[in-house]
Amino acid sequence: MRDRAQHASTTNRPTRHRRSRIVLVAAAASALLIGVPTAASAHGWWGGRGHQSPPTAPVSPTPTDEATPSDDASPTDEATPTETPSADSAPIEESAPSDDATPGDDTTPADDDAQADLISLAPDTSFVENFDLSAVTGLVSRLYPQAWQPYPDGTSGIYEPSKTVSVHDGVMDVQLGGAGTAGTFGSRAGAYDHVGGSFSVRAKATGGDGNGAAFMLWPSSDKWSDGEIDFPEGNFDESPSAFHHSMTPGHEAERVQLGTGVSWRDWHTYTIDWDPGKSVTYKVDGKVIGTVTHDVPTTEHRFMFQTGNWGESGNLLIDWVATTE
Repeated sequence: MRDRAQHASTTNRPTRHRRSRIVLVAAAASALLIGVPTAASAHGWWGGRGHQSPPTAPVSPTPTDEATPSDDASPTDEATPTETPSADSAPIEESAPSDDATPGDDTTPADDDAQADLISLAPDTSFVENFDLSAVTGLVSRLYPQAWQPYPDGTSGIYEPSKTVSVHDGVMDVQLGGAGTAGTFGSRAGAYDHVGGSFSVRAKATGGDGNGAAFMLWPSSDKWSDGEIDFPEGNFDESPSAFHHSMTPGHEAERVQLGTGVSWRDWHTYTIDWDPGKSVTYKVDGKVIGTVTHDVPTTEHRFMFQTGNWGESGNLLIDWVATTE
């Protein structure tokens, strides 16, 4: 799976109006064994860092205060970029990051924007997490057992979710600079069996130049050729893109890139609409940036994100996540 950029210093933000926390996915009675990724073959990725494919190993499904529940890692390669859905590669336009985008800026999301986004999604969503319950680092998996399934600390020698992820002021705050973070959104019982649906996240980043993140749909089979869908993905000092990977065995690193033209430094809502075997449509703030009709997955996937362990300090901030089944 890929090694994405990292997360650093915790940001103090003004308290915002609390929205009601909605978790509509019911927890199944029985726990599931989940695969854990280990370092494997490296492929080109941000700054030549490489990303790692994920063999799996069984782990205990019981969350702990620190180590967090496990997940399988998802490989994602950065192949040849393109501005439109095509096999040709071409560099995309990058949005200039805002000046002084560092921890300490006003990073609290505006309630009216967030509520409008949620209202538009609400009729079709089966899971929404607003992150209204504060949680210090090391306790997020315990307080959000139906919403956040992180990798165990030490996975691939990169990921340390218990040391990087906290929740405060209505956002999940992922620290950048020194350790990576990776994990899956949803309950342990229900997060790994999505076959189609809509997947949205509202996020921004402050600081973290040289770091980056990838939100993705990764096959629960851990078989790369079952399809990898990345959105948003990219370095925080550049503009995020969508990356739609080939499903031809041996050619999974080949992918279509769709540029967004927006900056990580601002709040944006990123949505993947997946119609199994037919199409994947990518949207920013409700506006379609492109639709891909080839290499469309038909098997179970999970919605997750990864950051790596390099670059400058900063914060990835996640306002809310919503998925359908």
